[in-house]
Amino acid sequence: MNRKINRIYEKVEITDAGSEGKAVARIDDLVVFVPYAAPGDVADIRITKDKRSYLEGNAIHFHVLSDKRIEPVCEHFGICGGCSWQHMAYEHQLYYKQKQVVDSFTRIGKLDVPEISPILPSAETLYYRNKLEFTFSNRRWLTAQDMAAGLSREMNAAGFHVPGIYDRVLDINRCCLQKNPSNAIRLAVKEYAGQNNLDFYDVRNWRGFLRNLIIRTTTGDDLMTILVFRQYEEKRIRKLLEYLSTTIPGITSLMFVINEKRNDIISDLEIRLFSGQPYIIETMPVPGNKNRTIRFRIGPVSFFQTNPLQAHRLYHIIHDFAGLSGKELVYDLYTGTGTIANMLSFNAVKVIGLEYVASAVEDARDNAIFNDIHNTQFFAGDIAKLLDEDFISANGKPDVIITDPPRAGMHEKVVRQILSLSPEKVVYISCNPATQARDIALMKDLYRIEKLQPIDMFPHTHHVENVALLLRKKV
Repeated sequence: MNRKINRIYEKVEITDAGSEGKAVARIDDLVVFVPYAAPGDVADIRITKDKRSYLEGNAIHFHVLSDKRIEPVCEHFGICGGCSWQHMAYEHQLYYKQKQVVDSFTRIGKLDVPEISPILPSAETLYYRNKLEFTFSNRRWLTAQDMAAGLSREMNAAGFHVPGIYDRVLDINRCCLQKNPSNAIRLAVKEYAGQNNLDFYDVRNWRGFLRNLIIRTTTGDDLMTILVFRQYEEKRIRKLLEYLSTTIPGITSLMFVINEKRNDIISDLEIRLFSGQPYIIETMPVPGNKNRTIRFRIGPVSFFQTNPLQAHRLYHIIHDFAGLSGKELVYDLYTGTGTIANMLSFNAVKVIGLEYVASAVEDARDNAIFNDIHNTQFFAGDIAKLLDEDFISANGKPDVIITDPPRAGMHEKVVRQILSLSPEKVVYISCNPATQARDIALMKDLYRIEKLQPIDMFPHTHHVENVALLLRKKV
């Protein structure tokens, strides 16, 4: 056993906010990561993990509270694992997100960067998400208040998994992430289940009727509700869905799934429509075209940015950085469901999207047809293999490359392919500035960083989106 485990260090000053959402302190020249603390706090810390290069611990008593603190809005703060910065005032959250971008590019990438534009704050800091997934469980996580009230762990819960504990779910009363009627839907299902003896899922023993609830919304009035059941019981499913459609008017798309697997993934399962449309529609203005809008059909497993108001601002940044004149051939790498590609198509000769996930490519093509767009083309496959000489010969050499990879960043082979193509501009969008800086460091001999624009897509979390404009250096 590590000797520092359970050791208590007194009056430790919290000095920073870490990239994984935890605050940072130092003990014996080691970095200590502390959840739910804030820079400026002075606290006693009990060590929970002793690693070779860092420690982790919990603040068990505060001597001084930081002036950066505010009272969290959510009653579930500190337990459900989401919104881990909700105890910090929003302007301080933005400061540490901007700092994360600066540190990634200067310390990790060791790059020469221009002055980074101030981070764009989110238009809404509460109720901004358009998608949430809740879990039904027969094993409820008990809070201190629950235990004081004598509640049993063997109780039903509808909410979120407690971080690091696969078989316990925190029962959520009110979540501040998604607009109404999200909370009303979850509570209605739970109430009906209790009144009609519907058993909740038991993940340990792989049994139970109710498994998951997925709610998707748009900036308009569209509302999609998907209930996931462990087994098909026609009468019970029909009665519950009829109750829900009566109790919650205005559900645009009501669906259900039978999931007999041990995991919660539903993209490989049949998703059945009970009532309404098989999709909802999000509408956005087209960047650079004031009188034009674009509509996106969002199905039950379609990817779409979860903060739609900020997504609109993000697409404007990408459009401005790309600086399209209407004559360019654009490659959109990691195109997903083609949102960016279809957005940019109004200002380009042609946009070609490449994506790993075949079903996402089908969504991209459908949305192009839905918007009467004829100058986009989408290809599914491993981008590192797909983007070869034959592909370039068949589709043309791009003037601009847009790349929006997952958190792990781009495969090194993809970076080399971009360098080989050497377009005039590369617009790199990332949800992980550390891997973004790593990739751009591999390109620094051919490209210089012209602009960096952080944008906050997820208030009250440590996550930050960053857009980089790279220009090819003059020879």
